[in-house]
Amino acid sequence: MAYVDHAFSISDEDIMMETPYAVNNRPPFKEIGLAVALLVFGTLGIILGIFMAYNRVGGERAHGLFFALLGCILFIPGFYYTRIAYYAYKGYKGFSFSNIPPV
Repeated sequence: MAYVDHAFSISDEDIMMETPYAVNNRPPFKEIGLAVALLVFGTLGIILGIFMAYNRVGGERAHGLFFALLGCILFIPGFYYTRIAYYAYKGYKGFSFSNIPPV
């Protein structure tokens, strides 16, 4: 017979216990607003940076490439947290507003 350590097992009694805190799954509006702003400004930065690099605005392509790089840095976290907020709003399994860190 195999040895089973019951100190680390999860039983039905553990799941049925009430928690002393209330779970608040309200949308964090400030954080979602920041995520959407990062997404919008990142997208604009990428588009304007590519346009600036193509037309050599500012005299050389490096200005446009730097602007596009800055847009990418803004776009990535904006897209990530906007996606989490959207999936939590739609109720997809595994996504919650608590996954978005407070500002």
